[in-house]
Amino acid sequence: MGNEANKKFTWVIKNFSSYNCQTVYSDIFVVGRCKWRLLAFPKGYNIYDDYFSLYLVVPNHESLPSGWRRHAKFSFTIVNQIPGKVSQQLESQNWFDQKDHARGFHSMIRLNSEFLVNNELKIIAEVDVLEVVETTDIVETTGIVDVNGFQVLVSQNPHLRITYLNFLLSLTEILCKSHEELSNSDLADAYSSLTYLTKAGFKLDWLEKALKEAGETRIQDIEEELNDLTQKCADMDALLKFLK
Repeated sequence: MGNEANKKFTWVIKNFSSYNCQTVYSDIFVVGRCKWRLLAFPKGYNIYDDYFSLYLVVPNHESLPSGWRRHAKFSFTIVNQIPGKVSQQLESQNWFDQKDHARGFHSMIRLNSEFLVNNELKIIAEVDVLEVVETTDIVETTGIVDVNGFQVLVSQNPHLRITYLNFLLSLTEILCKSHEELSNSDLADAYSSLTYLTKAGFKLDWLEKALKEAGETRIQDIEEELNDLTQKCADMDALLKFLK
């Protein structure tokens, strides 16, 4: 639940020890006419696997105009629900933007701490929005817009523009996976999206390089899968001719 007036949001993570996923998000709340949400790592983030990590996130950052920024002071309190015990509080003040849309603490509390009561963790976030900058870097004369650091050409049709941006976001999400997580189907989808966007005028040299690097280690596997598919197609073609 969130309260716009007092700038506080309370989040209770229930069944805390049962979470096997890497990340957990809170509901979206509004402070300073801006949308926010909390991002938690129940098992720790990266090398901080002995800690509970917690961040304040701008949830709709992909849809905000290019050049947006917001300055906020925020604090997280891990409530110690045991009488007489001290709660843990950390605070920070940061700028949020397209590059850094999540701010917080890698080591909020140790995972073996005594803050769990009935397997629940209670968090109080307080956010004070100091400044909001909403700008766009669209250059009308050239049709160029900056999206996540990419200089791209976009259609003046707003629906087609949204389609392009959704393809771009999907492509970057796929290529941000580790090589072990990527499947051949992921690589095929990424190549299809990259080809589509490149033909539409997007300049995606970095993503093209990333796709090649990810695919180079899978060439033999892809060839084997292609051979299997080719054989299946040949069998289906032969069956179709037989049935006719």
